Amino acid sequence: MSARPLITGLDLRACADRIEALQQRDGAIPWVEAGVWDPWNHGESTMGLAVTGRAEAVHAALDALADRQEDDGGWTGELGAGIPMDESGERIAPPPVPVTARDTNFAGYAAVTVMRCALALDEPRLIARHYPMVARAMDFVAGLQTAHGDVVWRMPDPGQKLEEVDALRAGNASLYKSFECGLRMAEALGEERPDWAHARAGIAHALIHTPERFDRKGVDRSNYAMDWYYPVLTGVLTGAEARARLDAGWESFVVADLGCRCVTGEPWVTAAETAELALACLAAGRRDVARALVSELAPLAAPDGGYWMGWQYEIGDVWPKERPSWTAGAVILAADALDQLSPGSDLLIRHARRDAWLERPLKPSEKFE
Repeated sequence: MSARPLITGLDLRACADRIEALQQRDGAIPWVEAGVWDPWNHGESTMGLAVTGRAEAVHAALDALADRQEDDGGWTGELGAGIPMDESGERIAPPPVPVTARDTNFAGYAAVTVMRCALALDEPRLIARHYPMVARAMDFVAGLQTAHGDVVWRMPDPGQKLEEVDALRAGNASLYKSFECGLRMAEALGEERPDWAHARAGIAHALIHTPERFDRKGVDRSNYAMDWYYPVLTGVLTGAEARARLDAGWESFVVADLGCRCVTGEPWVTAAETAELALACLAAGRRDVARALVSELAPLAAPDGGYWMGWQYEIGDVWPKERPSWTAGAVILAADALDQLSPGSDLLIRHARRDAWLERPLKPSEKFE
């Protein structure tokens, strides 16, 4: 890794040390010591290792991801909400039967993970080695896209109809970037995947023209920061549209000198959301704002490496008492994009253009079936 990380005032080596300390023998990277594994957060952590030059750990992590992939291209991931906490905010040992889901966004993130690692380590062979995994993952995702363009958040239960499963705005925005990375990998290998391009366009069209698709179950998620900034972070919205969206939610989500709330109305700023919001600001051309957000992460640095998940500012203490691998990964990725610490540092903030036809509503004959 470049000798430049101190420009951001963050100890990125300590972040990488924290991730490696959690990495298991088979290469899998759980959230914390108490467990919880899913492919999205595993990928976030793996990219952090790649940016900091931990090649051996990255290779093991990518192989573990491939080994855990299921026959249809998806993964079964554990849900962190299913692991109880004690009153102090520490995880209790995982329950005998973990709460799991076969999440589409988690599956699609494999494309971003492999692409970012290949660029950071300057190892094009990683694309060829892991493209079969990525292709199966993107096919899994595309198979769960509705006729309206949105992708449901998980594999339906046996006998459950696709339309009975909700679609998540942040998850679909993330998948928009995942399809971009999948298409770039396919192009590098001389393969054409117009079906992925079509799926990517459908996601953007649903996000822009039919936002009600993401509130079909009557649940208002507008109070979640990720739903606010992810369309900007992943390139669904760019330029003036992106800046307008950030402006519209800024006062609701950002606490001056502390960072980004995870949820409006809660006195809790979180390191990962603050780091991702910095990436969104970079994507929207607001570098100075991004730098200020990254600088606000410094107080959440943990003495033993990594970053605390968040800060409860009414009681003046960290909460919960955990240093997730993916939080460390998010901090590394934000610092990398801000100060160009590794090759490909702009992958998460520079995006392929939307297709021009996305600017208009669909005709009745143009469903995404």
